[in-house]
Amino acid sequence: MERKQTINFGAGPAKIPPAVLLEAQKELVNYKGLGMSVLEMSHRSSDFTKILNTAENLLREILNVPENYKVIFLQGGGSGQFSGVPLNLIGLKEDRHADYVVTGTWSAKAAKEAEKYGKINIVHPKLDSYTKVPDPSSWELNPSASYVYYCCNETVHGVEFNFIPDTKGVVLVCDMSSNFLSRPVDVSKFGLIFAGAQKNIGCAGVTVVIVREDLLGKVLKECPVVLDYKVQAGNNSMYNTPPCFSIYIMGLVLEWIKNNGGTDAMEKLNREKSSLIYDIINESNGFYRCPVDVKSRSRMNVTLRIKHGDEALEKKFVDEASKLGMISLKGHRSVGGIRVSLYNAVTVEETRTLADFMKQFMKAQN
Repeated sequence: MERKQTINFGAGPAKIPPAVLLEAQKELVNYKGLGMSVLEMSHRSSDFTKILNTAENLLREILNVPENYKVIFLQGGGSGQFSGVPLNLIGLKEDRHADYVVTGTWSAKAAKEAEKYGKINIVHPKLDSYTKVPDPSSWELNPSASYVYYCCNETVHGVEFNFIPDTKGVVLVCDMSSNFLSRPVDVSKFGLIFAGAQKNIGCAGVTVVIVREDLLGKVLKECPVVLDYKVQAGNNSMYNTPPCFSIYIMGLVLEWIKNNGGTDAMEKLNREKSSLIYDIINESNGFYRCPVDVKSRSRMNVTLRIKHGDEALEKKFVDEASKLGMISLKGHRSVGGIRVSLYNAVTVEETRTLADFMKQFMKAQN
């Protein structure tokens, strides 16, 4: 059966490159002539070990991960790391303090979860709304903090950092779940990076953690063993059965990213795609409005309102786009409006199709 032509602008799980889906389909019931699927393969087998090691090596190559960093593949999503990070790192210093930059829903949830394990300091004045990254000159960093935490792209509100914070030597932790591998990153500036796979690098089920070796081993006694980075790193991510199929899909996506020019090429395409949508918003005379500060606008998740939040018109926009095969454009339930997610697998041509629809829709309402 021919696949229906659908353009998925969902915030995650999100579009996977068609070449990856076709490869996975081809290998689903008979992986490389073994007579079985990756879905039923023992995680202790040499064949799966090769899949896992290939994924790790590709990730190290694409991101140029330094040798003194461990790469581990865990379960529990980004939300699992809201606990995993403080359980592993807040004990780096006796005071058990950590600094958090809160710029949206996900960093707010991370800070709340971390409060279970130590003293959490929100480094900037409370924001009236999540529409910008607060100026670093307003931050009050605690020099005795075990780490500084931020989420570099907030999917719900469409807020993205365009800089790496200067923490004055304190360990920097970043949730990169929604812009991971969308642009080059200097891993050496971070103590820890984590990212759920289901937006830019695969399907739901696996979470990547990249952590500097010297930060391992200071885990709190309350930490479940499956979240203990030192244990997982020491067992090559196989202390328990890992999310095998998700790791396999991630490996295929990483290969696709490498073959399509790596993070430099992804960054160029992501800028081009997001500019197509933001240009229409900026030139619409207020018909479309993005509430986010220009300097903090996300390349991954473009959020907008139509005619100052006319919900009936926004529903009409979503419904009409869906009839044309453009799906998952409804904003997050907590904020409403429209959200256009433009992860790596979404093409410039697909984005242009939406841009053309936006122009036509605006013209029809005026």
